[in-house]
Amino acid sequence: MINARGSLDLSVYLVIGPGMTLGRTVHDVVLSAVAGGVTVVQLRWKDGPTGAFVEMARVLVAALSPLDVPLLVNDRVDVALAAGARGVHVGQDDMSPADARRLLGPDAIIGLSITTLEEARAMNPAIVDYAGIGPVFPTPSKLDAAAPLGLAGVRDVRAAIMTPAVAIGGITCDNASEVMTTGVDGVAVISAVCGADDPRGAAERLTASLGGVRRRTPATAG
Repeated sequence: MINARGSLDLSVYLVIGPGMTLGRTVHDVVLSAVAGGVTVVQLRWKDGPTGAFVEMARVLVAALSPLDVPLLVNDRVDVALAAGARGVHVGQDDMSPADARRLLGPDAIIGLSITTLEEARAMNPAIVDYAGIGPVFPTPSKLDAAAPLGLAGVRDVRAAIMTPAVAIGGITCDNASEVMTTGVDGVAVISAVCGADDPRGAAERLTASLGGVRRRTPATAG
């Protein structure tokens, strides 16, 4: 079995869940977005019933595994375990990365949200595979988001992180290439793809806007 953490292409990272898809199924939007170039999918369902959450994750795992696109679960380590997802993404107030690593094992992918320099300096690269830095810009997709970092703030936080990193928050096709100048390894989007009439086309435009910056990033935790 190939180690799931051996390499990770963060370049076009989609965050999705029920309520984000303009009435379409999560499955259909995900497959369209992946066909357009999405490289990682994070399933977020903050108030989802556990059984339904696990079933949705299992369906996505079955669809994405043959495409070598990892499914990560937001926060819920139990759902990730039950569904066979490749890992989790946790926030500062969720289960600690150390506890998630103990439960999920050495091959799981674990991401951590970083919103300040202090959090960046406290992150343990021996446990965490990548950081999600943000929000970069104001975003309507997360009502409890921290204050925007701006490009300069993202650049400072990125410099303090020893793992790969993806930027999130208010990113669109129009500003994605500018965000990449901060040194991040990819951009994470929600509404730019989930809220588009044509998710595949939106993902294709986002991918094209990154030009030659897409790359597979070796995982550094171990």
